[in-house]
Amino acid sequence: MNIHEYQAKVLLAKFAVPLLKGGVAYTKDEAMDVARKLGSSVTVVKSQIHAGGRGKGRFKNDPDGKGGVRLAKSVDEVGFNAAAMLGHELVTKQTGSTGKTVKRLYIEEGCDIKRELYLSMLVDRAAGRIAIVASTEGGMDIETVAHDTPEKIVTQTIDPAAGFQGYQGRKIAFALGLAGKQVGAFVALLGNLYRAFTELDCSLIEINPLVVTASGDVIALDAKMTFDDNALYRHAELEALRDLDEEDPAETEAGKYALNYVKLDGQIGCMVNGAGLAMATMDIIKLYGSAPANFLDVGGGATKERVTAAFKIILKDSNVEGILVNIFGGIMRCDVIAEGVVAAAREVNLHVPLVVRLEGTNVELGKKILKESGLKITSAENLADAAEKIVKAVKEAN
Repeated sequence: MNIHEYQAKVLLAKFAVPLLKGGVAYTKDEAMDVARKLGSSVTVVKSQIHAGGRGKGRFKNDPDGKGGVRLAKSVDEVGFNAAAMLGHELVTKQTGSTGKTVKRLYIEEGCDIKRELYLSMLVDRAAGRIAIVASTEGGMDIETVAHDTPEKIVTQTIDPAAGFQGYQGRKIAFALGLAGKQVGAFVALLGNLYRAFTELDCSLIEINPLVVTASGDVIALDAKMTFDDNALYRHAELEALRDLDEEDPAETEAGKYALNYVKLDGQIGCMVNGAGLAMATMDIIKLYGSAPANFLDVGGGATKERVTAAFKIILKDSNVEGILVNIFGGIMRCDVIAEGVVAAAREVNLHVPLVVRLEGTNVELGKKILKESGLKITSAENLADAAEKIVKAVKEAN
């Protein structure tokens, strides 16, 4: 689960992470009020959306404008920028061409920046540890730095038994070229970030940029936090920060039925049980010349109602030109899948080719239900047969 920058900063302030003063605003007047209270000679107006690259982005109503992060030298200029940003679609390289509508702003005091650094903490699944990633190239996409100048990235994993150690922080500080009081401030900041990461069950904390001011202070100028969905039951206060307007409606709907759904850019809708089988299904669709429209894992204990909901979610995607259902019945029974597919196809008035491959528990009963449904459902004997049939059916339909 992602949250907005202003929400992340409220949380990080509780862990004594050094931040600038600021406040959230939903209207032009609120933005100006926050700016007056800050009393800063330079104020920063930041669009709040769940996407990176805001400063380099462009608004659809003003493609040649200043982007989603703007400097203002007066309260009136804050109001002007707020009016130009609120209610308009900001397009960044992470939003796609549709962009995201800016519904709130973060108004923050300015500072005299001497250096910009990159800092993040994330779960290194290969190492099975939390990793600190830092770079002297603050303000840039870390993926670009990793590709072009990987030598400018320093990584340090943390032993979960020992926790964060001061020497690890000093090692990173020296690699970033920090000196004097900056080293101690940076080590303290890392320790506080580590506490926040572990206590809040984060999967990512990213500070880009982390700045060193002209006076030598080390400050988190930006903040991105992502939380482990599986741990939210422990954090009702974090669940309350969720902004459903920033999430894909289909993924939100899938979450209500405990379905694992991720929208993709292809044409073949997929409904599968098991993440590994889902990955294999998407791969073989690519092999036969098409592309998956989604990742959808109904899980091992799905009910008829969940299967029906999954089917409806797939069909809500206008890009879907065909559907492949690939089920291996272990815990999940093939007849339950078949009943859900038939019920959903009838309810939504199926208008695209549908290929179903069933194998495992109650497979013959499942195939019988499909055959006797009277619907245009093509059965497949194996995964390759299923992929070949659905790709061919979609091409013929076009």
